[in-house]
Amino acid sequence: MFESLKKKFSRTSEKLEEELIEEAEKEDNLQEEEGKKFSFFSFGSKKENMEEDESNLLSEAEGTVGKETENEIPGGDSIEEDVDEKSGLLSRLRGSSAKENIEETSDEEKIIEESQDEEKSHFWSRNKDNEDNSVDGEAGGGIFSFVREKTIQEKHVEDILFELEMELLQGDVAMEVANEIVESVKEDLVGKKIKRSNDITEYTFLALKNAVSDIISIPSKSMTEMIEDKKAEGGPLVVMFVGINGTGKTTTIGKLANFYMKKGYTPVIAASDTFRAGAIEQVTYHADNVGVKIIKHKKGSDPAAVAYDAVEHARAQGKELVLIDTAGRMQTNTNLMDEMKKIKRVSKPDLVIFVGDALTGNDATEQAKKFNEAIDIDGVILTKADADSKGGASLSIGYVIKKPILFLGMGQGYDDIMEYDSEWMLNQLFSDNDESEIIED
Repeated sequence: MFESLKKKFSRTSEKLEEELIEEAEKEDNLQEEEGKKFSFFSFGSKKENMEEDESNLLSEAEGTVGKETENEIPGGDSIEEDVDEKSGLLSRLRGSSAKENIEETSDEEKIIEESQDEEKSHFWSRNKDNEDNSVDGEAGGGIFSFVREKTIQEKHVEDILFELEMELLQGDVAMEVANEIVESVKEDLVGKKIKRSNDITEYTFLALKNAVSDIISIPSKSMTEMIEDKKAEGGPLVVMFVGINGTGKTTTIGKLANFYMKKGYTPVIAASDTFRAGAIEQVTYHADNVGVKIIKHKKGSDPAAVAYDAVEHARAQGKELVLIDTAGRMQTNTNLMDEMKKIKRVSKPDLVIFVGDALTGNDATEQAKKFNEAIDIDGVILTKADADSKGGASLSIGYVIKKPILFLGMGQGYDDIMEYDSEWMLNQLFSDNDESEIIED
């Protein structure tokens, strides 16, 4: 999922690193260090692991030094007296005499210095060659540091963020969302002080993650919480579904009926799409498959009356959830939009949910805007999210209409639906793990 957005975010980090390193190279302000370079997506967890490993190694080394400095070498002199501070650790760890280790260390240092001098002029090209050889979140090659600390300036990010904005738009991200992400990242990055190349990766990772988190985190109650609230009041939660034909609205109703039956609730479905030929049969098929009651009238009857009857049935039978199917319609069809408003007036739904196809990208976002303007929707369900490599609709739709995504359709089966979780979404966008855990309440 969302591979397109992942790549765009990663490239932003790589290009900023390249910009700063190339500038530092011209300024003779660059040196290569021992260490491992972290990839963009695994940066956070790998950094923590690295620090833990370094801490453990340091503790072990200190313990070894502590024990061996208590011993004396032949001749009666302690190791600490015979070795200087620079070479002492190597001497003690190897367990050889101090004098022999001083000589070995001196020779090794000369070899290392000669090797570093020879390679310093082309370390940047070596790193570029190894960029794609990433294993377990660690990129090939070493890390680079700046002799004099560098500060990220607006000139460093201007072209890079413009390119990111264009790429987001090409990935079906809405214009206002792309603008918001770019401005947020710019605000976070400009002024940051950089010492090492891994710092660039870290700061870019955090800036992008914070920007996206703000975009997708729209506070809302879950449908399950709303059902419990209505149950406490003695009535059912009434949910009306709207959207255009072909987005998977009717199938989604079947999935939700199945989802809540497995949670111990008893749904009822209202076949209020009396306009389209075959619509009643289609929703009946799904109701029968999952084993829920369906309220239906003949084709061409008043859809608002069907919805009303379903709500009354749920109240009389003590059922907790009413799912109202409506005719798929284009937002420009005035007559059908008026009919939809009538269904809302009569059934008085607690939730009006727009069902959109994630694969249509910006079209889904624009449709949601029109429906929201016409009928004031309360939330969104995106179908086919599992097949959406771009991620534009998932990133944009909630922010644009200021309404939450409630569920994501994740496949063709009745079990293939999940409650939307912004943290899960972030993990999809900022982790290389393709098997993110889905947790159901």
